[in-house]
Amino acid sequence: MNSGNKKVSLEESVVTAMDGADKGLFPFLPYILQDLEEIGSDPEMILEIVKKHFSDYPDIRVLDLGCGKGAVSLKLCAALGCRCLGIDAVKEFIERAVRRAEEMNISHLCEFIQGDIREEVHSLRNFDVIILGSIGPVLGDYRTTLESLKKCLSTKGKIIIDDGFISDESSLKHPLIQRKSEIARQITEAGMEVADELLIRGEEIAGSNEDIFKRLVKRCEELMVQYPDKRKMFEDYIKRQEEENEILETKIELSVKVIVPKRD
Repeated sequence: MNSGNKKVSLEESVVTAMDGADKGLFPFLPYILQDLEEIGSDPEMILEIVKKHFSDYPDIRVLDLGCGKGAVSLKLCAALGCRCLGIDAVKEFIERAVRRAEEMNISHLCEFIQGDIREEVHSLRNFDVIILGSIGPVLGDYRTTLESLKKCLSTKGKIIIDDGFISDESSLKHPLIQRKSEIARQITEAGMEVADELLIRGEEIAGSNEDIFKRLVKRCEELMVQYPDKRKMFEDYIKRQEEENEILETKIELSVKVIVPKRD
């Protein structure tokens, strides 16, 4: 994530995307998230969107940025026979994605690499689908993100962004979440437009959020015993998770947008 002109470290960027504040959490993320195969977007939802907007499934090339343990890519490859490249900064997540692809006998369709997506996007080209699944503004604001990713698209390419936004009537201010009108303006300034949008109600994710939260708390409490000197860091992470869940469920709106270049 970019903050003004300052480029933050990879570790800080990843922790921020996971709703953390202390980059010291980075090496502990694989342990904290070990019980979760799906980190970020709902794979089934992304699958339905791809099916809606494409028909030549085996010919599709998908780029899954911040892929986590590969849940979305694995779902797409298994269901559609398309080809996916997943990139994530956490080595253990990539290793898990590779193992799962082997277990599912779809390794020939999936490639997973460890890397900094902020750097990797500069050399990636001709993807039909680019997915940013609930990773926040790792590549910058919407305009910066879309201007970077446009270069990675094929002529028929589409960008799928799973993200939250603040309604223009809300008084909420959040350092990582933008207002609806501001997002719309930046999409236009990037020379792109929203081709489709699926709204997600907060109550729809409340159950899964609660289950995820319980699993995170359990693992953080185990780490507090193993690393008593880092107890406050883990306690703060739990608190932030609780606060972010409340925001996601009650104070912002969630959507999956399909964004495409404007056609002349």
